[in-house]
Amino acid sequence: MKKVIVVGGGFAGINFAKHLANNKNFEITLMDRRNYHLFQPLLYQVATAGLSPAEIATPIRTIVSHAKNIKVVLANVTDIDRANKTILAEGTTYRYDTLVLACGAKHSYFGRQEWEEYAPGLKTLEQATEIRRRILKSFEDAERTDDKEVQRKHLTFVIVGGGPTGVELAGAIAEIARQTLAKDFRKIDPTRNRVILIEAGSRVLASFSEDLSRKALQDLENMGVQVWTNTRVTSVTGEGVELGAEKIQAATVLWAAGVTPSSLCQVLKSPLDPQGRIIVEPDLTLPGDPNVFCLGDMAHAKDKNGQALPGLAPVALQQGRSTAKNLLRDLKQKPREAFRYLDKGQMATIGRKKAVLQFKGIEISGFLAWCAWLFIHIYYLIGFKNRVFVFAQWSWAYFTMKRGARLIVDKEWRSVPKSTLGQKK
Repeated sequence: MKKVIVVGGGFAGINFAKHLANNKNFEITLMDRRNYHLFQPLLYQVATAGLSPAEIATPIRTIVSHAKNIKVVLANVTDIDRANKTILAEGTTYRYDTLVLACGAKHSYFGRQEWEEYAPGLKTLEQATEIRRRILKSFEDAERTDDKEVQRKHLTFVIVGGGPTGVELAGAIAEIARQTLAKDFRKIDPTRNRVILIEAGSRVLASFSEDLSRKALQDLENMGVQVWTNTRVTSVTGEGVELGAEKIQAATVLWAAGVTPSSLCQVLKSPLDPQGRIIVEPDLTLPGDPNVFCLGDMAHAKDKNGQALPGLAPVALQQGRSTAKNLLRDLKQKPREAFRYLDKGQMATIGRKKAVLQFKGIEISGFLAWCAWLFIHIYYLIGFKNRVFVFAQWSWAYFTMKRGARLIVDKEWRSVPKSTLGQKK
């Protein structure tokens, strides 16, 4: 029985494990720092109070509970010894015959990591709930003051990065102010907020066609979002952002401008691309090491045209399945097959009844694209309960214009003072 260690419970790792579930030829250990699989495409909905965390996350043990050959380990991998085929996780050494690395990515601040304190990214549930706290608290802080300049600062939201995440955040924040919160405050008018989307390139959604990019820009501007293209952020502080000589006073700054792969890429001591991803062979293995696979955001894999594949969920899902099939081919002593990505298109939602969809030359925008976006995301959610809950939340929000997860949860938990415990009243 081959010992297979999978590091990462994201799309690639989970899909790989599911395809080898209950196969008696493999003893699989699935490791992750967190005990749940996160549906990252809907993470922005948690950040903007549309969904609760539990509705887009499923415990990993629940997903693979039916598979007797899969063991789940909650641990953080810190070192890999390829020569001895071992990994180190939380002080424990694990041996493998095959290692599958699918650790994902985190936000890149392009060498300015100190900006993270003032401009959180959106890759984890912790970051999503922190962003939600900052957005909702900005309105509360604006309500508490009579100073118009301070109010203006609290009601200004800056999103750095014009990709799908940045566009979705900008559109959702604009909707919160103009629909959800419009009648909830007495002193301030939430509809008079400013949402500024900053993109260093010449257009938003650069991976889409120019027509769809232009349509997305038009939809954002119709929602009141100010889009600044060809603009670079030079500084981020607690007071806002600097764009060269220009300054924007903003209490809430969000980062969606770039990603960097897991630090384990450095541990492997294998050739990297300029983004820090492992350059893999056609079968997704390390050069010179057929026992180690790199998948998802960690891997620099190429499509049929020789272009690097993007860090998208469909890519990770297909890589997980392809790797599982190659291990099955190993058992039959058949040669491995090169990974071939089937492009299923891309989509992004801008707001209520507003989205863009691109698939093999077909371009759709507006209500039809929005419906397709809803259906596809519900379909790929793991767990029947999550699908039902998300559909119910979206239906309620559509008809009422309300968001059901408007909770301000502080980062720090404060216990009850000891002096009050056990006292009789």
